[in-house]
This record gives sequence, C-alpha cells and structure tokens, in this order.
Amino acid sequence: MNISTFDLNLLRVLDALLRERNVSRAAERLALSQPAVSNALGRLRDLLDDPLLVRVGRAMQPTPRALELEGPIRKALRQIEESLSEGTRFDPAHSRQRFTIAMTDYAEMLLMPRLLPRLAELAPGVRLDVRHLTPRLPAEALEKGELDLVLGRFEALPPRFTGSRWMSETLQVVACKGHPQLRQGLDLQRFLELRHLWVHGGQTRGMVEQWLGEQGLVREIVYSTPNYLQAAHIAAGSELVAVLPTRLAHYFAGLLPLELFDLPFALGPFHLDVVSLELRQRDVPLQWLVGEIIALGDSA
Repeated sequence: MNISTFDLNLLRVLDALLRERNVSRAAERLALSQPAVSNALGRLRDLLDDPLLVRVGRAMQPTPRALELEGPIRKALRQIEESLSEGTRFDPAHSRQRFTIAMTDYAEMLLMPRLLPRLAELAPGVRLDVRHLTPRLPAEALEKGELDLVLGRFEALPPRFTGSRWMSETLQVVACKGHPQLRQGLDLQRFLELRHLWVHGGQTRGMVEQWLGEQGLVREIVYSTPNYLQAAHIAAGSELVAVLPTRLAHYFAGLLPLELFDLPFALGPFHLDVVSLELRQRDVPLQWLVGEIIALGDSA
C-alpha cells in the first residue's frame, strides 16, 4: 500500500468504529454524519481488502484483521495527538474531552461527589465514563485507549505504567448492631469464629488474608462480592461481618444499624493510586484531570 495516497483520516474512523462497534455511535464520537462514517468504512474495506466489521445480530464484530490493526492504529493516533498538542495550552473551560476511568464503587463514592461539581465549574463540557475495576490491572484496556485512567490499589505496576498517590486508607470491621457474637467485643479468636463477607475491591488477595496467611490462620468467608456499598447493607441485615475501608464504614454507620470494631491485629494503611500509561505523561488534558483528582484525594 502506498501511504502517500492513503487518507489518514480513515484511521480515525476505524479507531472510532472499533471503540464503539456501532456506526451511529462512531459518527457521534467523530462529530460526523452516519452516511459519512458508512462511506469511510466502505473505503477502508476496499483499501484493506477486508470487511473489518461484520454484523452479528444487532452488534458489529471486528474481524481478526481489524483486531490486529486496532492496537497499532490507536497507539499511532495517540502519539500524533500528543506530539501536536505538546507545548500547547489546555483550556478546560472549552474542552469537549471524554475520559474513561475504571474504579471500584467505593472509590467512585469518595471521588465523584466532589469531582463532578469541580468539573461543572472548571470544565463543563468534559464527560466522564466510569467502568468497574476488575481484580487485575486492566493493562490491555489502558494500552488500547479503552481506558484513560485506573483508580485503585496495586502492589506493583509494570514499567510501562505510572501511578500517582491519591489517598491512603485504613480498615475497620462492620457488624449488625447487637451481633450475638460481639457483645463482649472483638478479639482475634472471635474474629476467626465469625462468618465473613469479603469485598475483593479489585484485588485477588486482600490485606487481611495476607496477614492471616502469614500467621497460618484462616477466616471463614461465606460470601464475596466486588461491591463495597452493597456489603454494608448485607452486614446490617445479617450476622455476616465485613472488613471495610474506614471512611466507608463510618459513612454507613450513620445510615444503617451497624457497629464498628477495630481489627484485632495491626495492619498498616493501604494506598489508592491513579494509574495511566507512561506514554501519556505528555497528554496535557489527561494530566490536568489527574491533577484535579489528586488534589481532591489529599482532602478526602
């Protein structure tokens, strides 16, 4: 293929189509008409001699050739964008940027009630899309540009990623008021005898399990969930106990019939970081958003 005759704008269309898997949504993302995007897709199919996206039911699925091109094209477009924007001034007040962030419901509860009013004041055109944080760092989604940021707890990051400290947190035990096994308080033996609800919060192994394992101890986990907010309601309505972040525990103790107990063993704080690709350190709009998030974490 002769690159000198290839319309590079078609790559933006292909990137949008692979992100959205829908012609109408891709057109909206690109601020183009639906016929213009359909025409561009037809040109791409002819140039690359591949259907690229095929309809399966109501959805469009990429072909193996399209999936092969997705990562390199997205990386190239991002590098071009960063090179062109380097040294330019970012004006949040007039930005129409869209950012996609992965986090737990707990981090979302802490951050968004304070970040959204801030954005409404400084950057009313900016849009945020939040995805649920999986138990592992979603490295592939960050590299493909499907995610801009991840906010969570990670013990180690691969070299191609960078993390900025957002906030530190401790843990407490929550139980329903009048829990029959906790009338005399909570010590280690009683903690091990209780039936537990575990919120994995984007982790494959929690701090409590790590400490217990080092001591050769095991607690009985009868229910696990990725949802911090639901855990407090379950604990309030049952005899299951949960270990929750202290800020969340105190918040729900003011709303639900819950009692709070300190852990019967010493655990240090854990830290939540804002993680992005190292390559995007020069992405001015993204780094502006990171700065806003970190500033709110310091005051959480």
